[in-house]
Amino acid sequence: MTVCLLIRHGQSQANVDGILAGHLDSALTEQGVNQARLLASGLQPVPIRRIISSPLRRCMATAAELGAQHPDAGPIAVEDRIAEVHYGAWTGRSLKELAAEDLWTTIQHAPSTVTFPASSEHPHESMTAVSDRAWTAWTEWEAQIAAEHGDPAVWALVSHGDVIKALLARALGLQLDRFQSIVIDPASVSIVLRAGERTAVTGMNLRDDALERLAHDPSQSTSAGAVGGGDA
Repeated sequence: MTVCLLIRHGQSQANVDGILAGHLDSALTEQGVNQARLLASGLQPVPIRRIISSPLRRCMATAAELGAQHPDAGPIAVEDRIAEVHYGAWTGRSLKELAAEDLWTTIQHAPSTVTFPASSEHPHESMTAVSDRAWTAWTEWEAQIAAEHGDPAVWALVSHGDVIKALLARALGLQLDRFQSIVIDPASVSIVLRAGERTAVTGMNLRDDALERLAHDPSQSTSAGAVGGGDA
C-alpha cells in the first residue's frame, strides 16, 4: 500500500491572466511561489519517499520547494504522462472567449466525449486519453514505490488541475463525466491510499486557509477554473 499526495502546482501567471495555459510554460507568480513554499513547509514532517512531477515549469518549481524540505526523497522524477492536457487550438486562449463556444458546455457536462480541437501549433487529445495516460503512470509508480519502500510508503505526485481531477474521479469510482464536481485549487493536496487497483480517498483539495476563505466569502472559497478543469 502507498499513500499518494496529489499536489497541484501553485498559482501560475496564466491563472492570474485567465488563460488556458495547457503546455505553455507559464511560470509561478510570486504568490504561487509562496503557496508552494507554505505547502512544502506544512508537509515537512511527512516522510515523503519520492516526488514525481509533470515536466512543466509551474509543477517543477512547486516540486522543487517540496524537495527542499525532503532531501531524502532523492531527485525529482519527471513524468510526461501526468503533464497538463494537450488543449490543441484552445491553448493560450482566454477562458472568457472559450466559455462562449459550444464545446465549453460539452466539457462541463460530458467531458468523456470531448477531444480538443486540432491545431498546427499545439498537440490535442481527448479527456479520456488524459485520464488513461495519467492513471497508467500513477499505477506504475505506485507499484514501484511500494516495492522499493514497503508499506505504507508516502509519495507525492505534482501535476495539474484537470489531471488530478481525472485521477480522483477514477479513485472515487466515478465516471469521467462527473469529474467537474471535484474542485482542485492551486497548491492543494489530495490524499489517496492505494493498493494496486484498490483506492481510498481520505482528503481532497486540502489547504490551510480553507476555513478562512469559507468564512470570508463562501461563494469564493475556491479559485479553481472551470475548463476541462482549469489551468486557467
